[in-house]
Amino acid sequence: MSMSKRGLGRGLSALISVTSSAPSEMEDSGVVHIPVDAIGPNPHQPRQALDPEALAELAASIREHGIIQPLIVTRAPLDSEVSYTIIAGERRWRAAQLAGLEEVPAIIREATSQDMLELALVENIQRADLNPLEEAAAYRALMDEFGLTQEQVAAKVGKSRVAVANAVRLLNLSQPVKEALSAGRITEGHARALLGLSDEDDQMAALEEVIRKGYTVRQTEELVRRMLATAKTAEKPTDDGEDPLAMETRALEAQFREALGTKVNLSRSRRGGRLVIYFYSEEELQHLYERIVGNA
Repeated sequence: MSMSKRGLGRGLSALISVTSSAPSEMEDSGVVHIPVDAIGPNPHQPRQALDPEALAELAASIREHGIIQPLIVTRAPLDSEVSYTIIAGERRWRAAQLAGLEEVPAIIREATSQDMLELALVENIQRADLNPLEEAAAYRALMDEFGLTQEQVAAKVGKSRVAVANAVRLLNLSQPVKEALSAGRITEGHARALLGLSDEDDQMAALEEVIRKGYTVRQTEELVRRMLATAKTAEKPTDDGEDPLAMETRALEAQFREALGTKVNLSRSRRGGRLVIYFYSEEELQHLYERIVGNA
C-alpha cells in the first residue's frame, strides 16, 4: 500500500522490514497463505469499533472476489495463543472470517510495538476509519508510551503539529461530549468550541442546546462566548450590566487566546487580576515558552 496518497508520513516499507526468517511456503511475491485462526488482532489498533454493515459488505465482496490486497502481519510472541499478529488489514481479516475463508494471503514483516501502532494509525487515517477521539487517543499513546513529541507524531502521520495538538485536546472533553462526538451527533469543530468551557456542567448544558437547536460550529462558538460572558457578569454584578472593564477584559482574553493558540482565562478588578494560560502537554508548554519568553 502506498502511503504517499495523502502525504501520510512514512510508508509501510519505511516503517517495517521484511523478515529474514520467511516460511518455506512463501512465494516469490512475498505473499504467504496463513490459516485465519492462526492470526490475532493488533493490540495497538487505535480503531475501537467496526461498522457491522460495512464489514458485512466487505465479507460479501471477499466471498465473491477473494482478498485482493494481502494482510501485513508479524510473528506473535512465543506465549501468544496465535502465530501471527496483524499490523495492517484487520477489517479484511474479520471480513474473511465472516466470509468463511480458512486462509488469508499475508506478508510477514518484522515490527516493534511502536511500528504496529504507527502503521495501524496511518492506515486508518488514510482510510478515514478513525473517529476524532480514536485518532486523538492514538496520538496520545505515541507520546506517552513511546516518548514521541508532537512534532514527531505529526511527521509520522503527515499532519501539522497544531493539528495533532488540537486533536489531543479533545481528550479533555467531558464524557457526555466525547460520547456525542463519537456517535456523530456533533462534529470535531463543535467539540473544539466546547473546550472553551472548563466546567463539565456548562459543557453539558451547551451540548444539549447545540444538539437541540442544530447549531453550526460558528453558532456554537458564539454560545460559548455568551456563556463565559454571563458567568463573568454573575461573578461581578453591576448596576447597568455593561461594565466597561468586563467588556475590555473579554476582548483582551480573546486576543490572548488568538495570539497564543490555546485556552486563556483573564480576570480583572480595579486592583489587579489574574491571567491563566492553559497547556495540555510538555510540548505545548515549550512552544508557549518560546512564543512568550523568546519574544521578550
